[in-house]
Amino acid sequence: MRLIDARWRKSTRSGTSGGNCVEVADNLSGAVAVRDSKDPDGPALTFAPTSWRAFVTGLAARA
Repeated sequence: MRLIDARWRKSTRSGTSGGNCVEVADNLSGAVAVRDSKDPDGPALTFAPTSWRAFVTGLAARA
């Protein structure tokens, strides 16, 4: 999948010092992409939107 049109964003909980952050692009058709913010030209993982939603919902339930 080409991610050229991906609009990446960090979590609002990410600090300003860099650190260990992930970026998410959820503007893609049929996919959600995730990458390491420290390596923006590196690999990205892609998920089906329903799988991503289930993952985020599961995280929120544990918080």
